[in-house]
Amino acid sequence: MQTTVDSRQGLVEAMRPVELSLVVPVFNEEESVGPLIDRICLAMAGYPDQWELILIDDGSTDATLANARKHIGREGLVLKIVELQRNFGQTAAMQAGIDAATGRLIATMDGDLQNDPKDIPSMVGELERRQLDLLVGWRRNRQDGLLLRKIPSWCANYLIGRITGVKLHDYGCSLKIYRASIIKQVKLMGEMHRFIPAWVAGVVPSSRIGEMVVTHHARQHGQSKYGISRTFRVILDLLSVMFFMRYKARPGHFFGSLGLGLGAISALIMLYLFVDKFILGNDIGTRPMLMVGIVFMLSSVQLITTGILAEMIARTYYRDDTSPNYIVRQVFDGSENA
Repeated sequence: MQTTVDSRQGLVEAMRPVELSLVVPVFNEEESVGPLIDRICLAMAGYPDQWELILIDDGSTDATLANARKHIGREGLVLKIVELQRNFGQTAAMQAGIDAATGRLIATMDGDLQNDPKDIPSMVGELERRQLDLLVGWRRNRQDGLLLRKIPSWCANYLIGRITGVKLHDYGCSLKIYRASIIKQVKLMGEMHRFIPAWVAGVVPSSRIGEMVVTHHARQHGQSKYGISRTFRVILDLLSVMFFMRYKARPGHFFGSLGLGLGAISALIMLYLFVDKFILGNDIGTRPMLMVGIVFMLSSVQLITTGILAEMIARTYYRDDTSPNYIVRQVFDGSENA
C-alpha cells in the first residue's frame, strides 16, 4: 500500500510544471562532472518547486559524457544530457541548453566546480524579490590568478560597462538567473556569452538587470579553457557588441554616417580647391589635398552603398534566419532505456 502511495506521489511530482531549469555546459570535465551533479543535488534538495538539470556536452573527447550518463535515473534528479556533435564553444552550448530548457526560470553556471550551486536558490529568491529579468553573479572574492585572469577581467568589465551602459561588476560570471521568456528572445552567437547582460539590455530596460555577490571556488580539476589571449578576443567582441547594440536593425545608419562625414569633408576640400583654382588662379594639379579630397569622395560613395547593402542583408536575415548555431548528436534523458 505504501508503495502505491509513493508511486502516486512520484507521478504527481513528475507532472508538476518545471519552475527552474539549470543549464550547465561541460567540455572535457570528466573529473568534475560527477561531483558537480552531487553538489547540485545537495544544493537543490530543499528547493520547493520542480527543477531540472540540463548538461550540454560540448564535444568532449574524454569520459565526461559517460560519467554524466551514470546519473540518469537518479532519485530526486530530472537530468537531461544534450550531446553536441562537436565542440561549438561555450556560447553555442549555452544556447543549446537554453533552447532545451522548459522551466519558467533558467539558471546557468560553469561545469568546473568554481561556481557554487548553493547560491542558486537564494539568487532565485532575489530575482523574484527585486522583480528582475536577469540576475548576474558577482565573484567579489574571485579565486583566480591575478595577472592572467583578474586584471584582464577588471579591464574588460570596465570597458563593457562604459560602452554598453549596463553597470555590473562581473560580466564574466556564468552563474546567472534569467526569466525564460526574456532570454529565449536573445540569440547567442559567436563567443558572446560574456556579453549576455548587454544583449538582454536590448530586450528589457537595464533597470531590470541586477547582480548579487556569489561564492567562487578555485579550480580543482583539469585546466582552464581560457588564457591571456581571451583579452584580445574580448576587445574584438566588444566592438561587435557595440555595433549590434546600436545598429543591429539599421546598419545603414552606421555606414551612412561615416560616408556622409567623409562626403562633407570631401566637399569642403573641393570647395576650397575650387576657390583656389578658379578665383585665386593657383595651380592645384599636384597638390596632395586634391588626392585626399578625391579619395574621401570615393570612400563616401562606397560607405553609403555599403550601408544600403547592409540594410538589405539585415532585413533578409531577420526574415529568414531560424537556423541554430549548434548541432545536437543525441539527447539522453532516460527515455532511451525505457
